Amino acid sequence: MNALAATNRNFKLASRLLGLDSKLEKSLLIPFREIKVECTIPKDDGTLASFVGFRVQHDNARGPMKGGIRYHPEVEPDEVNALAQLMTWKTAVAKIPYGGAKGGIGCDPSKLSVSELERLTRVFTQKIHDLIGIHTDVPAPDMGTGPQTMAWILDEYSKFHGYSPAVVTGKPIDLGGSLGRDAATGRGVMFGTEALLNEHGKSISGQRFVIQGFGNVGSWAAKLISEQGGKIVAVSDITGAIKNKDGIDIESLLNYTKEHRGVKGFDGAHPIDANSILVEDCDILIPAALGGVINRENANEIKAKFIIEAANHPTDPDADEILSKKGVVILPDIYANSGGVTVSYFEWVQNIQGFMWEEEKVNNELKTYMNRGFKDMKEMCKTHSCDLRMGAFTLGVNRVARATVLRGWGA
Repeated sequence: MNALAATNRNFKLASRLLGLDSKLEKSLLIPFREIKVECTIPKDDGTLASFVGFRVQHDNARGPMKGGIRYHPEVEPDEVNALAQLMTWKTAVAKIPYGGAKGGIGCDPSKLSVSELERLTRVFTQKIHDLIGIHTDVPAPDMGTGPQTMAWILDEYSKFHGYSPAVVTGKPIDLGGSLGRDAATGRGVMFGTEALLNEHGKSISGQRFVIQGFGNVGSWAAKLISEQGGKIVAVSDITGAIKNKDGIDIESLLNYTKEHRGVKGFDGAHPIDANSILVEDCDILIPAALGGVINRENANEIKAKFIIEAANHPTDPDADEILSKKGVVILPDIYANSGGVTVSYFEWVQNIQGFMWEEEKVNNELKTYMNRGFKDMKEMCKTHSCDLRMGAFTLGVNRVARATVLRGWGA
């Protein structure tokens, strides 16, 4: 089942639990707007190259739409639609005043020079500048993009609308980016894990963790969890996988990956088959890489008692059922990885106020939001006698549905 089919299925299950009528259900599912634009740029060698840029704006009942811009050669429309929809529910679960969006450009950023990427970003911004905005749609970095991309969008947008730092988040600090944004998703994963374990009478200290993916989210989660006394026994990334049953020294691994661009060859652990990472013996499994990695083929082999979904849609519905029967507790992605968008919201707020926060305030506010989100999700679980995934979906869908009806948009 692809990401869109799985997201639609979860939405429809939540809709039935909430008793939404079919007209309202349909209006919540259909995207507000889908944008597709041609972006032609001169390359460094003087030839012209054309790329397709896109933006799916899913819902704006609760506020401006929010979501990443990715640069990737295989941009799959269904996946983008699914991720835009997930952002709608995720922002509602986090109780921040946004709707969902997603977009990007079909290109391979590794094959473009910095000046070509800049030209491409500026042309894309020229095509969509009147469809995004501080109170309309606020992009952020995603796969293949980063703070520099956001800086180019901000500059190009400002040529048309005046200096507008709040039009994008995930910016460089010098252009109004927020302290604590880089670690935000990983820190949110740690706070969410803490809240879940507290509910089960446990703490992070002494628990054994396996983390699939050692990019921004996985590496920050590993660092922060190990600082809380958690034992990281196995880690993987695109270069390979490593294991040390006594716990990996995360500080040393972070230094190693900076120099060698991957975990492969780290001498503080022994190499293992990357395909076995999800089924390694541990207490808590954190998939922090790609979607669809936990499926019916490997779900029965998973030994973890808890799964924290740091990636988007890492568990497919078949695996959900198998794991549920095994008694595995899954902390769903639309709550577990919402730390990033929450601190993006803080960045937007700081830009609008023109008043920047200290990092300690950012981190404390994030903890408050993550703890409140967990409490609200558990309340929905009790109300509807459902698991955490349906608790999160009913919470998010209900908040968007109420805003839709209150604004008079109910069909």
